[in-house]
Order: sequence, then structure tokens, then C-alpha cells
Amino acid sequence: MEEIKIIKEGMHRAGYICDDGAATVLFLAEQLRKPILAEGPAGVGKTSIACAFAAMKGLPLIRLQCYEGIDETRALYEWNYKKQLLHIQATANQNFTVSEVEKEIFSEEFLLRRPLLQAITGAERSCLLIDEIDKVDFEFEAMLLELLSEFQVTLPEFGTIKACHIPFVFITSNATRELSEALKRRCLYLYLDFPRAEIEKMILELRVPRLSQSLSLQLVEALQQIRRMNLRKQPSIAESIDWACSLLAMGREDISPDFMAETLNVILKYQEDINKVRTKLTKA
Repeated sequence: MEEIKIIKEGMHRAGYICDDGAATVLFLAEQLRKPILAEGPAGVGKTSIACAFAAMKGLPLIRLQCYEGIDETRALYEWNYKKQLLHIQATANQNFTVSEVEKEIFSEEFLLRRPLLQAITGAERSCLLIDEIDKVDFEFEAMLLELLSEFQVTLPEFGTIKACHIPFVFITSNATRELSEALKRRCLYLYLDFPRAEIEKMILELRVPRLSQSLSLQLVEALQQIRRMNLRKQPSIAESIDWACSLLAMGREDISPDFMAETLNVILKYQEDINKVRTKLTKA
């Protein structure tokens, strides 16, 4: 389809190499107005695809970074309690009923919008990135369901707020726990894994323009071999880009065992992994 080709070219200009499968999901998400659930190992480009899509569309990116214990006051909304208290004190001597005071203090003026509410009430369409959803509990997932299906939220004190503009929604997960069926049902599913050698070579050449084709090929071959080892954490795409930049910074013209041994800390972040790879280099 011509539309898929246009998306791939646009994502490439935004700095992201997109295959036909991912481009198709992006196309369908736009046509069906459905969120995308991007799942896969850490460091394969799940966050980057949302950032690149926002850049391609020229839209602001609103990011909610999930963490254990996050609640609606950090994700959705909060009332400005200090301002409410000041307002109550200022009107204490006036003849307002309790219901009239409540109506005033639970109004738009006292509402603090957090990322989820910002995304549906902004003056323009945006991209909403809900990053690492697998770090939150099922109660937080349940809070998202109304937003993801109806693009509206209901605040007990205020009522229902419908989206002014339906945002593009990206939800990422490192698959550290199983997500609820209700959440998955509302999304288009996109699994991202470490790229094939030819794709990673294209990524390196796109993100590190000074890197020659021969050097990028050597880097990719080394990375593919390292990822086949049983490591605690596989090198991410961002770390492979850092490795390429390290190669250029050190003025190296090839990937020698000495270079690999000296710079393993760029791509590996656990000493046990570094020791394992160094041992294999020594035996090679």
C-alpha cells in the first residue's frame, strides 16, 4: 500500500527505521483511532517509535513515565488544595451555601491536569506515551480503560470530560508481567524485538552518519554474536549506537578484539556479562 510506504519514509526522516509490520500498525492505529500497545525487551525502540511518530506528525509528545505506586494524582488529575483553601478563607464572610462553595472550588480554575488529562484537553492533537505500563498495578490499568476506549475521563467531583482532540496513544511494556485482557482488547498489538542484522545496520548508518558501511557491518556482526550469548541484559539499540560513536571517537578503523575488550562497558551494564564476553574473546 502506498500509505504504508509513506509512513515508512516519514518515520525514516524522523530517525526511525520502520518495517512493514510496524508501519501497518501505525497506519491502522490512525485509521481506527486505537491505542498501540508496544511490547518487547528493554531497549528495542518502543519509546523511540512513539517519539518518531510524534515528530513525523509534527505533534507534541506528552509522556507519562510509569513506576510502582503511581496513582491518579500523578497520572490524571489533582485539585489545587492550597488555592481551594485560600478561596474558602476569602469567601468565609460571604453568604454562600456549602453547595455553592463546593461548586466553585471544584471547578476548572482549581483543576491541575496531569499527563493523561492534558492529552485529551489540549488545544491541539497530541501523542500520548504511557511508558512501561508493566510497572504499575492492575488498579492503575483499570483506571486507564475509560480513557483508552472512550477517550474521556470521569472525575467524581467534576463530571465527565470528553476529549477535545483524540490523541495518538502509545503504551509500552517490557513484558515483565502479564497485562490485563481488558487493556489488551482496547489496543492494537505491536511486538518489537531486537532487529535483524540488516535492519540494525540501517539504524546505525542513519543515526551515526559518519560510520562507514564496512564498520557498521563489523559492529552489527559483533552485536549479533554478543546477543546470542546468555547474558543478564542484552545490548540495546541505543547502546549499539553509543558503541558506534565510541568507535569513531577512538579513531578505530575496524572492530578488533582489543577494541571490544576496552569498550564492553558501553554496551554491557553488568560485570558478570562483561566477564562472560571477555572470556569468549580470550578463547577466540
